[in-house]
Amino acid sequence: MDTTISPHIISRRKRRTALAVAAVLATISLAAWGLNRAISPSVDANNVSIATVRVGNIANSISASGIVIPVHEEQVSSPIQTRVAKVYAKLGQQVQTGELLLTLDDRTIVLASDSIKEQLAQQENRMLALTLEMEQKRKQLTGAIELLQLDLEAARVKLGRYQTLRKAGGVSAEDLLTAELNVKRIEIQLRQHHEQQEDNQRVTRSNIEGARLQKSILQKQLQEQQQLLAQTQVRAPFSGMLTWLMAEEGASVSTGQLVARVSELNNYKVEASLSDFHARALSAGQPVLVEQGNVKLDGEVQTVLPEIQNGTVKLLVTLRQPHHAMLRNKLRVEVSIVTEQKKNTLLADAGPAFNGRGPQEIFIVRDGVARKTSLTIGASDGKSVEILSGARAGDQLIISDTSRYKERDSVRVTQ
Repeated sequence: MDTTISPHIISRRKRRTALAVAAVLATISLAAWGLNRAISPSVDANNVSIATVRVGNIANSISASGIVIPVHEEQVSSPIQTRVAKVYAKLGQQVQTGELLLTLDDRTIVLASDSIKEQLAQQENRMLALTLEMEQKRKQLTGAIELLQLDLEAARVKLGRYQTLRKAGGVSAEDLLTAELNVKRIEIQLRQHHEQQEDNQRVTRSNIEGARLQKSILQKQLQEQQQLLAQTQVRAPFSGMLTWLMAEEGASVSTGQLVARVSELNNYKVEASLSDFHARALSAGQPVLVEQGNVKLDGEVQTVLPEIQNGTVKLLVTLRQPHHAMLRNKLRVEVSIVTEQKKNTLLADAGPAFNGRGPQEIFIVRDGVARKTSLTIGASDGKSVEILSGARAGDQLIISDTSRYKERDSVRVTQ
């Protein structure tokens, strides 16, 4: 026989059913959360670098390696092929202008100079001999011309007398013709002697001029040899430090070979080298920051060298403090060439996560989860990067290498 269930029992059963359902749902949620924790990757916040986006100023710069070099440096080379005779200075020594550094064997130059001097003496003797010969010929022709002039005067007097007598019939026509021809013959001889005298003078003057020209050439050659002789006395071109020296006595040197180098003291500039990929972005006048340890020096690009070697472009940097105590010859420094400057822009610390300019996928950390977000990166100075879009001030970015999570859209960040 059926009995009626009391409302109290029905109510208790409903509570039990609700509790059972709630327990099942809680169990399922806990299992799902545990499964998600087990499957979804996570990263320890202590194992990554996280940077906060901030507002600041940035100078877009290109990094280069640099070496400190003297502003003024001169090299002294050997004028001839010879050997080192004697060394008077030491490498690294401070020298004064004109100070003797070393001497080169000058015997070949001395012999060459003596030979030229002998040739000069020969030319002097030749010029003197030609002058005497010309004077002697001039005297001989002058005497002959004077005699011919006398003969011409006598022949003309005789011709005049015959012409008078011919009118009176005292002289034959044949005698008159002979007298006329004799005058013409003497006139021709006289003209020939004058021409010969002029020709002799022209030829002799030409020979003398040739000898004088040869003498001038020899004098220049002698002057060159004397200059070479002076250069065998290798002296400091200016006051500075002797940074290179051919210090081995008796060592052979060829023509043009470096034997000494003098560099200016305490006045330096920087020679920077970088990839030719950046060549178009470089120009004279760009600001430069030179760093060595904790020391930072300002400067600017003096000139960009036009030649590119092995994919490397070089430029010279002038410093605002070229006499700084930190600077040393051949000291290696870090160089940052500023190509662009921006103010009040979004910045983040630089890191491996950034790769040049343009759109990039970067993880932004919010509420313990790093979500991949597309950011547009702009300028960089090697320490900070500019964020053009995709983030706001205060956002936290993972700037360390996240390549292992490149296939993920999000990653949990655990403390």
